Amino acid sequence: MSYFETLGLAEPLLRALKAKDYSEPTPIQRQAIPALLEGRDLLGIAQTGTGKTAAFSLPSLHRLAANPVGRHPASCRMLVLSPTRELAAQIAENMRAYAKFLDLSVQCIFGGVPASKQAKKLVQGCDILVATPGRLLDLCDQRALTLRNVEIFVLDEADQMMDLGFIKPLTRIANMLPDKRQSLFFSATMPKAIADLGKRFIKDPVRVEVAPQSTTAERVEQYSTFIDQKEKQALLTLSLKKGLESGEIERSLVFTRTKHGADRVVRHLVAAGINAAAIHGNKSQAQRTRALDGFRDNRVPVLVATDIAARGIDVPGVSAVFNFELPNVAEQYVHRIGRTARAGRNGMAISYVAPDEKPYLRDIEKLTGVRLTAVPIPENFVTQAAALPAAARHPSGAERAEGDRPRTRRGNGGGNGSGRRKPQASARPAGNGGGQRNRRPRAGA
Repeated sequence: MSYFETLGLAEPLLRALKAKDYSEPTPIQRQAIPALLEGRDLLGIAQTGTGKTAAFSLPSLHRLAANPVGRHPASCRMLVLSPTRELAAQIAENMRAYAKFLDLSVQCIFGGVPASKQAKKLVQGCDILVATPGRLLDLCDQRALTLRNVEIFVLDEADQMMDLGFIKPLTRIANMLPDKRQSLFFSATMPKAIADLGKRFIKDPVRVEVAPQSTTAERVEQYSTFIDQKEKQALLTLSLKKGLESGEIERSLVFTRTKHGADRVVRHLVAAGINAAAIHGNKSQAQRTRALDGFRDNRVPVLVATDIAARGIDVPGVSAVFNFELPNVAEQYVHRIGRTARAGRNGMAISYVAPDEKPYLRDIEKLTGVRLTAVPIPENFVTQAAALPAAARHPSGAERAEGDRPRTRRGNGGGNGSGRRKPQASARPAGNGGGQRNRRPRAGA
């Protein structure tokens, strides 16, 4: 008898788990599911890739299936909030798989696609709704959706949601929810200030923490290279070419601090013969989906992303994460390198540290308790860098498709999934991280 069977989960759920070849729970699932089956509120702290979606999905689906009350028009019984479109889509896909043998419907709404089409899907109501805050509020304001029938409220990546300017939208949403509900918070990091703020949304929660707060994945080898900002691109290009050709790198994620910086990195990589794509808030939904699909099937082995857009990238085989620029918020580092070393694999994280980024490195090492291993610049670096071609003028084929039209409106690409206009990230040249130390990444990144 498997662990999930001992919990008394509904037979259709057990059948779905068997179809996915799930038999042993992850630590977060083992600790969270029993408490959730009892109807308790929960604050779960676990690194990305540890099975949080199943931890809240399985007991919630069991509860909904055990109490079939029917669907209310333009309403839902369970609401899951996510900071990004990609993460929302991933959660919805997983929940549909778990609910495969249940008579429960799952809908997903986010910005970047027409709200009218999403409103039509909600006319008859649904059981589970996965959403980004901006689009959710848009549909509520249009009276295409009501939250008065929500029985279970889930906030995934809670620290990220609260830390990126979502406090007011979350407060509005919480005020629309019925007081009698089960509320769940899941996050990889939970600083005290954020946890205190979370008390406004959850009552007397069970706290589940499966790893020391802000620790980094044990199987990730972490390195740093001290280098001038203007030399970073050449080092990244040479490192990726060597790693991809040797097979040491299967897929790689590269993180930049700005959207324009991500595009610039892609142009240089493409010029050097490396198939790469960028994913960030200025990309259309079609471009983001195409880039992520190409990354998943390894047609595009390098994906360059901003922090917010990278949420929800759950792709096996990411063997290396490059921090082209260090995050100016130390907690972001934990999220970034959590993209590798998944499903029992090993991984590596390489951080390029410019002189003005050394304070960020100190903050990261203090937060994680890990001292990054310093790696020097290769001896023949200058000669090899001089031989690299100039940046390509146009995006790679992975980012461009026939029929794509120039975008004449701004605001539909924000990482918060809303169609509302958001302040755009600074287009300053990369490397002016100094002076930005106290700035938080914006929700539209």
